[in-house]
Amino acid sequence: MNSTHTYNEREAIAYGISAVLLWSTVATAFKLGLEYLAIEQLLFLGICFSWLFFSFLILGRGKFFIDKKDRVIAPLLGMVNPFAYYLILFSAYERLPAHIAQPINYTWAITLALLSIPILREPLTLRTGIGIALSYLGVAVLLYFSNVQNTGPIDALGVCLALLSTLFWALYWLTSKKSQSDPLSMMFVAFSTALPFSLIVCLYGPGLPELNTPHLLFGAWVGLIEMGMTYLLWQKAISRSANTGRIAQLIFLSPFISLVLIHFFLGENISFSIIFSLSIIVIGTWVTQKDSSSAS
Repeated sequence: MNSTHTYNEREAIAYGISAVLLWSTVATAFKLGLEYLAIEQLLFLGICFSWLFFSFLILGRGKFFIDKKDRVIAPLLGMVNPFAYYLILFSAYERLPAHIAQPINYTWAITLALLSIPILREPLTLRTGIGIALSYLGVAVLLYFSNVQNTGPIDALGVCLALLSTLFWALYWLTSKKSQSDPLSMMFVAFSTALPFSLIVCLYGPGLPELNTPHLLFGAWVGLIEMGMTYLLWQKAISRSANTGRIAQLIFLSPFISLVLIHFFLGENISFSIIFSLSIIVIGTWVTQKDSSSAS
């Protein structure tokens, strides 16, 4: 059965670790990029770079396939992600410290589990319920200690935006999960749809960004690392491994590595309570994912 597919665990782990390390940098990149660019400008540049990346990949391999059922869904998905999702997420990062926005955004897997109950008709098991409760308890602990340790209150709108971003990301993945199309082709259509809309909000907002070195650097980092290249590395890691569950566990390293980078590059104080809160969120996510993987 597997004779036509070659598994290489060493390569799979290398691809997986590379993806995790790159993903760990994006929270820092978001905050630094927003110091130079408005939300709409960072979104526009990020989508531009990612669209170019997917265009070269599609042209290079000479294959494009969108199933008939997905010809309407693919552009709509592009409005959800990358357009609306990153517009909301960047707004959250502008209002919140990175060490607050990043763990809250990480609860997208919990939102996914919640939405799977009505949309995919998946049962709410006791284990899933415990995982969901743990993750949101972690968010509550995070916000409580952040309020205690900081002189001013945490921006409530920023917290709501970070939570809202998880809803958009989960809706995107639940919808795309049903697709029979080539994933790369779907990504290309999604970014092709989002590109003109990101241009419009840029023109009617802060205006087009200057194409100087810092702007291009952060646009490329967001577009290639967060939106493009890392997606392919992760896909390669999953496809090269005979045990996808083991590779998937690597993703739990990302938020902790991210906190280290946030501390050293942004100068944000990462206290024990922050690490403790994130640990609760990650444990809750792990419990939920273990339940869904065993059910499948």
